[in-house]
Amino acid sequence: MKILISAGGTGGHIYPGLAIIDKFRKSEKDLSVLYVGTTNRMEKDIIPSLGIDYVGIEIYGLTKNIIRDIKDIYLIKKNTKKLINIMKEYKPDVVLGIGGYVTYPTILAAHKLNIPIFIHEQNAIPGKVNKLTSKYANLIGVSFEESMKYFDSKKVFYSGNPVSERALNSKEIKPSSLGLSDNKRLIVVVAGSLGSSTINNKMKEFLKNMDSKPYQVVYITGKTLYDSFMDTKYPNNVKVLPYLENLPGLLKNADILISRAGASTIAEIKALCLPTIFIPSPYVANNHQYYNALDLKNNNLADMIEEKDLNVDVLDKKIDNMLKVDNYKKYKDNLNKLPKINSSELIYNKIKELINNE
Repeated sequence: MKILISAGGTGGHIYPGLAIIDKFRKSEKDLSVLYVGTTNRMEKDIIPSLGIDYVGIEIYGLTKNIIRDIKDIYLIKKNTKKLINIMKEYKPDVVLGIGGYVTYPTILAAHKLNIPIFIHEQNAIPGKVNKLTSKYANLIGVSFEESMKYFDSKKVFYSGNPVSERALNSKEIKPSSLGLSDNKRLIVVVAGSLGSSTINNKMKEFLKNMDSKPYQVVYITGKTLYDSFMDTKYPNNVKVLPYLENLPGLLKNADILISRAGASTIAEIKALCLPTIFIPSPYVANNHQYYNALDLKNNNLADMIEEKDLNVDVLDKKIDNMLKVDNYKKYKDNLNKLPKINSSELIYNKIKELINNE
């Protein structure tokens, strides 16, 4: 079997794609994978390092900058032609669009060649590209049941987010391997795969005053923002890292996660039943992280702080409140009651059925 997969920009698109590839690899003995990503985002390094054949294309998201948008329209046309030629030679059985603007010319090319198309939407509010390309898709998987209403009911199904299995299967990381205690409550704070300068600035003050806390903190800054933390000495119950490759492995030993509200993070905390305080990014399309977090908060699965309200006092109170025995039990119980969906297997079976019916 040959699959061509396209996803890019952030870990929220890339890692679901990798989870689907993992499932196909386990189920198909003679699998060939070709990955289409950008030339300037994180997938350009991650995917080749995993031994997956990679095609990089120059493309950017549409903005309100007329000159840049004219250039991007040209690039969409140019790359659609390029990808048509690649697909004619590669002959994929199916094309998968897992999110990000790089998927737009990929889906257009597949549509022009009548290749079966699957797209996956990770967020509660669908992104522009998935809205535009859904008319070309044969099959659409969604991570939130509430987002099914945005798509053709004959094509869409509730798949969940396939990164959940990757989280469950991750190798456990003990706090002691990071120089912390295995017997003390652990708070993990991470501001998305790219980090956040806004959250970093708030966290510096918070981390300096950790001596008296009955818990310990691992703070992940993001690779590009780590240097600004290096000049400060923090208490012994604080560990600051630029990045952690196997974050789910550490989350298996965490008591609370404080994080952005990206779709992959939500899938992971549901799978690991980890109480979380979300700080949704206000800088994303359609403010979708706020709605992702709100869905969980309304169902007593997590708590939320809007970035505009974030300060040391608010964060302290939110953590202390969540760690209260009754409150913590409520969150854990509600998370444990969630139905467990084997997303990767469900997606794989649906795609196999799609291919066999063509």
